[in-house]
Amino acid sequence: MWESIVQADQDIFIWVNGLWIGKFHSFWVFVTQIENWFLLYLFFFFLLFKKLNSPVNYIAMTAIPLVVFITLALTNLVKNEVERLRPNNEPVLMDSIQILLKPENFSFWSGHSAVSFAVTTFVVLALRSKDMSKWMLLFYIWPIIFAFSRIFIGVHYPADITVGMLVGITSGWLFFILFTKISRLLQHTT
Repeated sequence: MWESIVQADQDIFIWVNGLWIGKFHSFWVFVTQIENWFLLYLFFFFLLFKKLNSPVNYIAMTAIPLVVFITLALTNLVKNEVERLRPNNEPVLMDSIQILLKPENFSFWSGHSAVSFAVTTFVVLALRSKDMSKWMLLFYIWPIIFAFSRIFIGVHYPADITVGMLVGITSGWLFFILFTKISRLLQHTT
């Protein structure tokens, strides 16, 4: 059964990766680079600062780097334990897929997916009761494109992306719960 799941994951990867062979290379490489999303992170910080009350906004802005750090630490721990080869390093796939980047570390689960969904989930939950709540789901366009870019450039399987997404949503939600508890404590002490 496990072999059939792995095979289905590879088959879906090959199909999705093949959709973009020869198309939009520079777009997908740009999208997948973390540093190209710096302005979006600044925008998130700005929204948290502007929409939340002090000192709650400072806690929220501090939570984002913590969400990133802890999600990445957990991701790297699991990647090194599972040791699943990335598609770009898989000998049976290397000659039949589009490879635009060649990272050497392991694949399962996607750190890009986990971190982007964690940050987005935290921000959406922290701002959900504010006047922008009707626009919050649009924030998920970023992690979806960001995560799927990893398939298009040849470095992650769909299962890596999906599990990373679930880990990220869970991580963002747990940090929001912690943020809410700390915020309530601060409001009662001031």
